[in-house]
Amino acid sequence: MSEKAVVIYSGGMDSFTVLNQAIAEGYQVYPLSFNYGQRHLKELEFAAKVCENLNVQHKVVDISAINSLLAGSSLTDDIDIPEGHYEEDSMKSTVVPNRNMILLSLAVGYAVSIGANKVFYGAHSGDHAIYPDCRPEFVEKMKAVCAIADYQPIDIVTPFLNDSKIDILTHGLKMGLDYSQSWTCYNGRAKACGKCGACQERLEAFAENDLTDPLEYE
Repeated sequence: MSEKAVVIYSGGMDSFTVLNQAIAEGYQVYPLSFNYGQRHLKELEFAAKVCENLNVQHKVVDISAINSLLAGSSLTDDIDIPEGHYEEDSMKSTVVPNRNMILLSLAVGYAVSIGANKVFYGAHSGDHAIYPDCRPEFVEKMKAVCAIADYQPIDIVTPFLNDSKIDILTHGLKMGLDYSQSWTCYNGRAKACGKCGACQERLEAFAENDLTDPLEYE
């Protein structure tokens, strides 16, 4: 039987690629998505549909009660989503305090309970400027903690930690992935806004690959 792996799966481009990469490597995947009180659930809808098509066991866990503890982020509070590139200082308002440590802790607990040895998540170099919990030093510390936090050591796997969004898309396209099955925009409207940092980075990745994003934009 193939080795089990939990994949933190938001429904976005990066985790979509990570999920399919884990499957391609032969893992029996257990995608895990979270409602942590984010301002829209559109990514989770995309995630559910992908998992249904892949016929894999998908868990969506409602931890939205923690929203009251994680104030100050434009992704969870009634604060306008900033427009502009991730390199801009205004994008720091999209940081959700301690989000990845919380999600990884829950995913590791799930992995232990099902006998999985690995937890995958989609940190990448494009996030390093803004998100401390996507940086190599954070991943190193989490790997060390999760190796000793239980009787069963769990490995935190970040296959694209040192790659850009452009690199991730290039890799996924070579795998034949359909990125119309992923949602990136921080706004949950009918079409992607094209102006938030997430949209701009996604559009840049498609442009650098000489392609048009299959999602519709406002």
